[in-house]
Amino acid sequence: MSGKLYVVATPIGNLSDFSKRAVDVLKEVDLIAAEDTRNSSILCKQFDIHTPLTANHKFNEFKAVDRLVQDILSGKSIAVISDAGTPCINDPGFILVKACADAGIEVVGVPGCCAAATAISVSGLPSDSFLFMGFFPREKKDALKLFDYIENNKTETYIFYESPRRVKDTFSLLSESFPDARIALCNDLTKLHEKIYRGTAAEILADLNANPNAEKGEYAFCMYVEKKEKEKDENALSLEAMLVDVMIKTGCSLKDAISTLSNDKNVEAGKKEIYQASLNLKDLF
Repeated sequence: MSGKLYVVATPIGNLSDFSKRAVDVLKEVDLIAAEDTRNSSILCKQFDIHTPLTANHKFNEFKAVDRLVQDILSGKSIAVISDAGTPCINDPGFILVKACADAGIEVVGVPGCCAAATAISVSGLPSDSFLFMGFFPREKKDALKLFDYIENNKTETYIFYESPRRVKDTFSLLSESFPDARIALCNDLTKLHEKIYRGTAAEILADLNANPNAEKGEYAFCMYVEKKEKEKDENALSLEAMLVDVMIKTGCSLKDAISTLSNDKNVEAGKKEIYQASLNLKDLF
């Protein structure tokens, strides 16, 4: 009979957030697959957990997965943990969880802390729908690509992690590209000196510059970008008129005109709408 894989969340700062169930599971399993065995050994010692540890980090996940899956299939139960928070959420764990699921092994979640979930819960920003995007891009060119994605995406609330060394540069970029966005920047969530900055990117940047300890601790931030509906241009051509216009100007067929409009990034309509417009044209003639 095979064992089980337990996905166990660990504290992101305050050790009191470690659930009794999580501690019990870590004591009862045969092996703990940890992101960093040095960090996890400190946590285990704190809670009198003596289960053996093995490394399961981003540099050895692919090498370790087969051995861990075989251990579970042979009857052992294993818990996977990250240094802080929930495994797989911007942390190692996905490779092992997927492999176990594919092998028919039972995967059991032991929920607890998650910095992204904690940040959105205290942000005061709309949270009925949001997009978690992990760490904010390191390179400016990648950040600009991200900004273009946000501008053209219907999602309004985004969650990011950020390094204390880059947080000021990030908010300088945000103040230029999204000056009206509402943001909640969380520093050292659940820890003794937890702090939440709220306001526009420029306002938060000013607060960061005024704080001599701003480049310490861990950051997560939530950003709300309100998407206003574009006003319709009363003089804009209908899709039918646009199709006719393309055919007259290029001398192409209706079929080619459909293809031209479908590939035109300035045309907001989808392929189905354009095709329907072409059928409307056929009905007129």
